Amino acid sequence: MTLLGQFALWAALALGLYQIALALVPRWKADPATAGQVTRISYGIALALWVAGVSLWKALFIHDFNVEYVASYTARNLPDYYIFAAFWAGQKGSLLFWALVLASFNALAQATTSRRYASLLPAAAAVGSAVVVFFLVVMLFSGFGNPFQRLSFTPPDGNGLNPQLQNPGMVIHPPMLYLGYIGITVPFSFAISALINRRLDAGWIVAIRRWTLLAWLFLSIGITIGMWWAYVELGWGGYWAWDPVENASLLPWLTMTAFLHSVMLQEKRGMLKRWNLGLVVGSFLLSIFGTFITRSGVIASVHSFTQSNIGSFFVAFLVLVGGASFALLYLRWPDLEPEANLDSLASREAAFLFNNLILVGIAFSVLWGTLFPILSEAVRGTKITVGPPFFNRVNVPLGLVLLALTGIGPLIAWRQTSPANLKRQFTVPLASGILVTLILALTGMRDGYALMAIGLGGFVLGTIGQEFVRGVRARQRMYQENAPVALGRLMGRNRRRYGGYLVHAAIVVYFVAFSGMAFTVSKEATLRVGERVTIDSPFGHRYQLTHLGVSQYDMLNRKVSAASLEVTRDGERVGVIKSEKRQHVDDLGRPTFQPSTEVGIISGLREDLYLVFAGSVDGTERSTFRITLNPLVWWVWAGGVLLVVGGLITMWPSSWQPSTVTLPAQAPARAREPLAGVG
Repeated sequence: MTLLGQFALWAALALGLYQIALALVPRWKADPATAGQVTRISYGIALALWVAGVSLWKALFIHDFNVEYVASYTARNLPDYYIFAAFWAGQKGSLLFWALVLASFNALAQATTSRRYASLLPAAAAVGSAVVVFFLVVMLFSGFGNPFQRLSFTPPDGNGLNPQLQNPGMVIHPPMLYLGYIGITVPFSFAISALINRRLDAGWIVAIRRWTLLAWLFLSIGITIGMWWAYVELGWGGYWAWDPVENASLLPWLTMTAFLHSVMLQEKRGMLKRWNLGLVVGSFLLSIFGTFITRSGVIASVHSFTQSNIGSFFVAFLVLVGGASFALLYLRWPDLEPEANLDSLASREAAFLFNNLILVGIAFSVLWGTLFPILSEAVRGTKITVGPPFFNRVNVPLGLVLLALTGIGPLIAWRQTSPANLKRQFTVPLASGILVTLILALTGMRDGYALMAIGLGGFVLGTIGQEFVRGVRARQRMYQENAPVALGRLMGRNRRRYGGYLVHAAIVVYFVAFSGMAFTVSKEATLRVGERVTIDSPFGHRYQLTHLGVSQYDMLNRKVSAASLEVTRDGERVGVIKSEKRQHVDDLGRPTFQPSTEVGIISGLREDLYLVFAGSVDGTERSTFRITLNPLVWWVWAGGVLLVVGGLITMWPSSWQPSTVTLPAQAPARAREPLAGVG
């Protein structure tokens, strides 16, 4: 099977090069048969890479330890679902996974894009395949990327999977993140095709709208699951540490979020054409940059792969693609004149523009902080790491401004807003924000940033609630519907708008949850069996934890020492919390990795009780623990679920048709007139 997989990689490379060469021939524009051939080759590339992917999965599951990748990332006692996930657990497998998914996306884009945009398809196919070719070149020519490379001997067993990766989140997190990174290539391909073909109206944006949302949604899911994995697996007590690989995933999410907002200006007013193309190109380059960070080893991270010469390939690709893309954008610059200008700062256009500037500003600060260790080493010979204080000091204020704009944007009219309209629109949201802030201040909250975040969250939720209430009431007046029916039909007829509001509500939930980090309480204690420790919650609760003892037992592929503590809150028993020290072993009981820690968590709506078993003292049951109370963590995951729901609603095809709704005969004539902004 590995020979078949190797052959499939070479076949995909040959097809990709042939497709690129064919797309460069000018005659395809006048010859539909040639244009069709260009697009059909995408299906062949996808098929070849699926053959390669299935070949690698087969090698993993049959334990072909003569394959270096299989020996490095699996073992005979590894559960099947982790064997499946081992496909993307290492550098070589993840490169194949990237190429496989990208070729599949490229083929799907060719098959599903409306024929109205047929002139964009051949060049878009060639651009997407050029990226696939790059990954194939890395696999076949770098010396560090071929997943089918064989060993000179066959070991009796493999090394197994890193214990930190033996977590259900790692079965989902990497592919979600990769799908987000890879999905950005489709909008990038169509953007470059639009530049090549001078199709610079809003058509290319419409063609890639759902692909853009899909990539953004996958990135969002991947980032959130990554936070959950870091929280439950790494044992440091939090879920976001501004790690370079975390930053690398956040960067394209920020620029894609900016793009999703600014394309509305191009669709409605013909504005920001240059900006939008620049954002798409930048997002793609940042997705490749994220891959470079994880695979080059230039920056230390718990998430990154080992150092290899593969980073030089990515640097060369970044320079080449970035230079070519922005050169093409410069050549088309005169064709990208805006069709309208900003009429007023008190307009929705201005709110979108400021929103974009803040998002790009945050992205720049994150990029600068991530690259600073590399730049400092190049200039001064010493690698200086930028820590969380820098990122928090810069990005927390910018994030609060962004949160405020999330609530302001929907309240302001297009072109220009009158003072009377501003007063009418802002009364309820401002009252909501002020009321929330006063309640928190009166109950003793004194952290300024947390107070502002939750107060602004009240303002934004006031805006969203007002938009929903007005929309439902308008439908009730027009169609005599009850509230649930009116709400369902309102969202069904305006999925993009009201799904977007749910996404905004999810962002509010995220910000409120993040503000809980300001009130984290932590304590270390060394306890004998029967001894207890007390820790006080910022919500006024008192927790007592009593050490019950340490038990030792064997599991499928590890030896476990588990410490258990009984938990009471305000004198009432909550349950037992357990944290483990794990030593992974092979079939002969020999250690395969350094010991790892499995945290214990009792989660609640207000706070999480988070326990880390640091180890026993001199082999006795006298044990050391780190105990942390993390407020509002549950709401981080709730925000992620709400964001996914809103994103799915936004991108779901609309099935509501205006002609299917009949007004009652007694409805007043005024109610039969369409209302602006109401479905």
